[in-house]
Amino acid sequence: MNYWLFKSEPDEYGIDHLKNEPQQIGRWDGIRNYQARNLLRDDAKIGDGVLFYHSSCKQVGIAGIAEIVSTPYPDPLQFDPESKYFDPKSTKENPRWVCLDIKYVRHNKKFIPLTQIKTTKLLEKMVLVNRSRLSIQPVTYDEWQIINQLAMNI
Repeated sequence: MNYWLFKSEPDEYGIDHLKNEPQQIGRWDGIRNYQARNLLRDDAKIGDGVLFYHSSCKQVGIAGIAEIVSTPYPDPLQFDPESKYFDPKSTKENPRWVCLDIKYVRHNKKFIPLTQIKTTKLLEKMVLVNRSRLSIQPVTYDEWQIINQLAMNI
């Protein structure tokens, strides 16, 4: 089992959006970075845990937990000329971008702001803390456990 941190802008698609989806399952799409795409395509598996991270907002941090519930498949937005994620170089025969489905698990009892993550000694090696701007990031088992403990403290 792998663990991930997925970043999203909460006004565009936050954890509340995912919770309100039919069956609480949403498509994680719009990834247009090759390294992030490769992580989704090559390493993400059904059952993997996801830290749902709110970015580019007033309060950035981890809002809750989701789970990967599908294998990667071609992102349909790459074929839609009306989408901001349209890619004219991508074809149905040779798609460049993938997406997958995630399922809402829970909101954290306590939102974990980035400032707290950065000042938690045991998280100092976390990819997030080391200036990565990737929207998909691996998380170690130990980091997953620490984040979940922080999320459950009231």
